[in-house]
Amino acid sequence: MKFTIRAALSVMLALAPAGVQAQSADQAGDKTVAVAADDPEMTAAIEQARATLDDFLALSAAPPPGTDRFKLKVKIVDGDATEHFWVIPFKRTATGFAGILANEPELVRNVAFGQYIEFSRDDISDWGYTRNGHQVGSYTVCVMLKKMSAQDADDLRSNYGFDC
Repeated sequence: MKFTIRAALSVMLALAPAGVQAQSADQAGDKTVAVAADDPEMTAAIEQARATLDDFLALSAAPPPGTDRFKLKVKIVDGDATEHFWVIPFKRTATGFAGILANEPELVRNVAFGQYIEFSRDDISDWGYTRNGHQVGSYTVCVMLKKMSAQDADDLRSNYGFDC
């Protein structure tokens, strides 16, 4: 079984200046990075994100100066298809979390770009934010960078502040 993690558009959308309208995957030349469900690096990245989620949530509730673009990545399942999407913005609810789906689905059909979704803590596969122009978190993106072409990975690193 494979699952897909949104790559370039996920990163660009999460980092876009406030007020910028999101583009669909086709408009942005988005690429999808397919990763085996049992990929050890991706599994470790998701575990790291989940292990540090409470610290991230506390920080996002009271962002210090120089931080912005707080986001969560969530797993969406539709039958046998699984895809992971950034949710920007997000908020806590009485039963979990909710926010706006920031990517155009490619595999799953039960959600749509821009849709308000509700999800649980168990659905969260990553988190991230920007601190003084550099990415913090986004552990799954760091794994995806290794699986992209060198040019695509270098572009994301230089344009969006990834240090991994």
